[in-house]
Amino acid sequence: MTRPITLLLGVHAHQPVGNFPEVIADAHERCYRPFLQTLFSYPDFRFAAHFSGWLLDWLRKHFPEDMALLAQMVRRGQVELFSSGDTEPVLAAIPHRDRIGQLRTLNDKLATWTGQPPRGAWLTERVWESSVVSALAATGIRYVTVDDYHFFCTGREAREMDGFFSTEENGARLDLFPISEALRYRFPFSPAPDAVGYLERLADEGRTVAVYFDDIEKFGIWPETFDWVYTRGWLKAFIEGVLQSPKIRTATYADFHADHATRGIVYLPTASYSEMNEWTLPMPAAGIYAELLDQEKRAGRIDRHRPFLRGGIWRNFLSRYPEANWAHKRMLGLSARLATLPRPSRKLLAQLYRAQANDAYWHGLFGGLYLPHLRRAVWNNLAALEAELDRRLPRPDLEQDDIDLDGCRETLCHDSLLQVVVREDGLAAARELISYALAHNFGDTLGRYREHYHDKITRGPSQHQGEGIASAHDIVRFKDPVNPEDIVPDTLPRALWLDFLDGEPIADYLPAGEEAAAYQRPDIVKRYAVDQGRLTVTWMFTGLAGRTFSTRVNLAMPSCDGFLGRYALSDGHIPGGFGQPLELAATRFLKLEDGVLGGAVDLAFNLAAAVRGRPHLTVSQSEAGFEKIMQAVELTFTWTIPGDESTLACQFTAEPQPRP
Repeated sequence: MTRPITLLLGVHAHQPVGNFPEVIADAHERCYRPFLQTLFSYPDFRFAAHFSGWLLDWLRKHFPEDMALLAQMVRRGQVELFSSGDTEPVLAAIPHRDRIGQLRTLNDKLATWTGQPPRGAWLTERVWESSVVSALAATGIRYVTVDDYHFFCTGREAREMDGFFSTEENGARLDLFPISEALRYRFPFSPAPDAVGYLERLADEGRTVAVYFDDIEKFGIWPETFDWVYTRGWLKAFIEGVLQSPKIRTATYADFHADHATRGIVYLPTASYSEMNEWTLPMPAAGIYAELLDQEKRAGRIDRHRPFLRGGIWRNFLSRYPEANWAHKRMLGLSARLATLPRPSRKLLAQLYRAQANDAYWHGLFGGLYLPHLRRAVWNNLAALEAELDRRLPRPDLEQDDIDLDGCRETLCHDSLLQVVVREDGLAAARELISYALAHNFGDTLGRYREHYHDKITRGPSQHQGEGIASAHDIVRFKDPVNPEDIVPDTLPRALWLDFLDGEPIADYLPAGEEAAAYQRPDIVKRYAVDQGRLTVTWMFTGLAGRTFSTRVNLAMPSCDGFLGRYALSDGHIPGGFGQPLELAATRFLKLEDGVLGGAVDLAFNLAAAVRGRPHLTVSQSEAGFEKIMQAVELTFTWTIPGDESTLACQFTAEPQPRP
């Protein structure tokens, strides 16, 4: 008689820090609630669940009855809750002290809530680096789940993925469960009888365990899945099919771990799931890699060769996107400053931990880094944390360092209300502009990059063929119409006060000295000065009378193209919203009012400027398909230089104002 195979089914629930409340509520209505309510009716179906700490707090506050249902399932032994970093950071990308702190925060939260300290942990995006072992082990975590692909990269074969393995780092032990990629692509996309039949075939082959742990959002939030999983009954049919099968049993990871021995020692390479290896590569490398994989598929060699065609690693996102790298290095710097306090408060630690949430640092199948509100949440917390650290640990008004390790020094000029950061790359443009009063970085925008999936745009929408429903990996949809010109990559950074002379970018500014944020070339001296929350940018021209000078400012305005963002002139006239084109012949003042920000920006000039404003849009993927996202207001101010010895000045101020 066939021995039953043990199904270890785990689901991972997460919403990014800073996500819109209505989006989280919708996710709960379409996924979390029906999933939990369905499983509650089948107490013999055991499974594991991971809710990121930030999401768990939100759900317990807004949907306490549903979360009480989950706690009851834990207490009756049906559900095992997994831990992780509380705000869902990539553990490998944050300091060891913060790994410990993030893990303990969620561990304590779960233990206090359910009375059961967690023994397993979810690794964010299954990003594995051996450096995380010691923090996991030190916080009481006995095992984690990673992809079977991680094991294949060590030379292991699929038939060996029948249990858990052990690894160690400097003597600290951690056990590893390999998640089946085959199951990830079947649940819940193939018909329920087929999914159950696949498990039964594994049992017939003598397999001991089938390991599944993946996003719960596939069970209701991904396109078409709510109707498929709940209305058409996939989840109930699958549960009942498993429970009725004599060849399948369910268990928690904790029970299986307690009843079985390790299959031996293994040392995994730095890796994530296989799709990540393509996403993390820049173009054209990502295209070459995808083409190589496609060739191997057509030749029938992909299963044999894929472990040796590894692509990139998660950290490549930090070298691929300067915006992500800048936020990451600023976060590391503030973490180091916070660590010097003898007793950091919970509030300050919470701000740091929220700034470490993974979602805004990378981009793959869905928005991530491309979503302004997610990046804004990171910068809101970094700004608030830095303001408090400056009160407790004052720093010089002017600092210079290569913070992001790109070979160009940055100058940080600040007071208690405002900070501007200028990069010494010849452009003398600002890359960061923080209002501490508003806890907002007006330089938080994103350039246009060529992405690996842009080639799909020319092919048009695709449709799923065959039984079941399509995985979001496999089908092309369009939320917004996209034209070829919408995906042309930028050749210049999306910075603030990026200068042009007669239409050509000025790229040969040199630092004018160590004592100020000043830059020069023979005919122009440019200076940044911060005083009492006002930034003044000054240009002094020599011998350029009659020439055309422009400066381009990309301002991250939270309202984007929504109805709460608008331009205003000194006479009270409203020429339009941020999402509309703006053309002004001559003005010495422009206000940007933003109801989402709860503040306004004033730009004033000593000489009247011609003004051109446009929304800066990028094209990226989302669950709904390709979409255009407004990243910033791009304003270009243009003057004719009046004389051979001329001075031009622009003043920037940002102040809170009542929300509408």
